Amino acid sequence: MELKMDLKMDLKMNQKKIISLLSIFILIIMCFPGAAFAHTAEIEAGGANRYKAIRITPQIYNAANSNLSDILIKNNNGENTPYFINSGSKDAAWSREEYPMALINSYLMDDSFYFDYKLASGRSSDTISTSIEFTTNNVNFAKDVEVYGSYDNVSWDYVQNDILYSIDNKAKLAIEFQKPQKFTHIRLKLANNLEQISFGYVTLVYVIKISEETYFIESLEPGFNVASADKNTEIAIDGLKNLRLCDITIHTGSMFQRYARMPHGAGKEIFNLTLNGTSYADTTIPLNWYISTDDTFIVTIADADDKPIIVDGVSVRYYADEVVFEGAAGEAYTLEFSGDPSIAAPVYDIERYKAEILKGSIDMASLGDIAYAAAIEEPTPERDYRIIFNILIVVVTLLLGAIIVLRLKKKA
Repeated sequence: MELKMDLKMDLKMNQKKIISLLSIFILIIMCFPGAAFAHTAEIEAGGANRYKAIRITPQIYNAANSNLSDILIKNNNGENTPYFINSGSKDAAWSREEYPMALINSYLMDDSFYFDYKLASGRSSDTISTSIEFTTNNVNFAKDVEVYGSYDNVSWDYVQNDILYSIDNKAKLAIEFQKPQKFTHIRLKLANNLEQISFGYVTLVYVIKISEETYFIESLEPGFNVASADKNTEIAIDGLKNLRLCDITIHTGSMFQRYARMPHGAGKEIFNLTLNGTSYADTTIPLNWYISTDDTFIVTIADADDKPIIVDGVSVRYYADEVVFEGAAGEAYTLEFSGDPSIAAPVYDIERYKAEILKGSIDMASLGDIAYAAAIEEPTPERDYRIIFNILIVVVTLLLGAIIVLRLKKKA
């Protein structure tokens, strides 16, 4: 009898220990990687319109899921606020009109060479142009050009400076006007014409944009590091993870012509050269919506036996998204995201009315600084707790079974 009583007392004590052990285990489960920790940023909403929008920043892209499925917007009561993501759309159509020009004079004056052109045929209405294009059989030239315009071939107005060049397989034979022009006469002024350049067809062009392009293109100047090894220069660019990249421009004063390769294998020849005192360059690499999945984006420049170029800076353009939600000015809202890839994007009714909402006016809200969750900032190695969990379940089951058997015997 005393042994049975002792056993009952031990089991009661073990029951309390079991409960304590389960509580500790639950805390462990809550703390290991995969738990719901959220980064947050306060939203400053203003304006009188019903709907608000925030522009997603590179810092959010870097820490959130690549498809933004983990984003939530909370109101001041901590409740989820429905939203949809507006990535913009490219539905732009263009109409092009061309106005051929005829050369009316070419001459040397005060050590400068001039080409004067007029419209090849008269027009009853104003001629509006956004650029002028040239053809030529000349090669290996680069010329600084001053552009002037006139209505009567008597009074000339300065329009702008630009550069024309044709070297190897690289050419720039068009001048984009900084604003539309209505001149019927165009004059080119070159510092000299030692190369005896002549132009074939010269055409004023007016490009009409019929529909707007609504992509949100943002720019940033990220941090970077440069290293040289094995006849290559590697530019390691930070902060581009999960961004939909438009292009990267390398800023340098070095003279070079080399091939630049991207992480996904694509690349382009970039150059920064000078010919007869005239500089021409193209150091912009198109990326065509490429999404980097790594924390560091590597641009590799093939140096061969040349010295590495000196990189003064890097600028990046990317396609941003906007999060649109119904909100009120003066109300407190919080953006939350965790970077947990297991989280599925929420489904809200507001998505059904997206097209109609975007037709109206939307107030732009601003984001405060991001408060990063400590557990995400300092991740711990992932551990498999399944074995421990299974062992614990077996032990708990045996102990509870013993308690039940003991109680049944007592009733009997």
